[in-house]
Amino acid sequence: MGTIISFLAGIFGYLLNFIYSYVNNYGLAIILFTVAVQIILLPFTIRQQKTMIKNSKIQAKVKELQEKYKNDQIRLSQETMDLYKREKMSPCSGCFESIIQLILFISIFYLVRQPLTYMENMDKAKIDEYINKYEISEQSNYKEIDIIREAKKANDESISIEMDFLGIDLSNIPSRNWGNPTVYIIPGLYVISSIISMKITTSAGKKKLSKEEKEEEERKKREKKALIKAGEEDDDDFDTAEAMNKQMMFMMPIMAVSVAAIAPLGLALYWLVNNITTTIQRIILTKVMKSKEGEDNE
Repeated sequence: MGTIISFLAGIFGYLLNFIYSYVNNYGLAIILFTVAVQIILLPFTIRQQKTMIKNSKIQAKVKELQEKYKNDQIRLSQETMDLYKREKMSPCSGCFESIIQLILFISIFYLVRQPLTYMENMDKAKIDEYINKYEISEQSNYKEIDIIREAKKANDESISIEMDFLGIDLSNIPSRNWGNPTVYIIPGLYVISSIISMKITTSAGKKKLSKEEKEEEERKKREKKALIKAGEEDDDDFDTAEAMNKQMMFMMPIMAVSVAAIAPLGLALYWLVNNITTTIQRIILTKVMKSKEGEDNE
């Protein structure tokens, strides 16, 4: 796994360095790099979006089966498997795409965390030399970022990655620079974009209901609550998905703040741009696919 990640980080590093050679600004290069990666992965993203939409419809049918066969678990399991077979879907659909996304995420994390290794193709011996020269702490998780920052302070032109972007030093790490107001800008925007992205993802997975369907859903909820209150039905699985979504809405900002606080601003910038471009892609693809589906049904 480590070899694959390093290989991909090297390829992404070549692309980032190619873009940087034209724009001569790390921040702008990160933005263009993120957009380029999204374009390269567009076919994969389309496939993933189709799987998400189809899986969302199947889950609605699974919920109906759960209501119908709530007292017969064996029949429920069989009917659920038959449903997936009819729809030519696997209960594990989307797992492969998630694994690929995780590998790509880690690869780009490696790239932005170690720009001298993957972007500049600097060998380890040279990096160790700079670590000793600038007395970089062995405890640092971002030694190469620290080297770039210290080299700039020393006017060392042998390392020439320009980290200043719109008055923000992308080599800064918020947890080390709480007194610098500029370190809050990108993480703050990243947190906001994470919340918006989460809301859009959650709402996209919900089926739009007619007035009659909404009334029927509310009636079923009232009946289920009454049964639970009367002790005639277990409440362990009541609105489990909805409860999890609410928890995620609270947890997502906390996680985003925690990660952004300990990461270099260059990495936070990549996450921010990636969130924005991914959300825009999701909105466009969802509209196009639903429009196409409507035309097919007519």
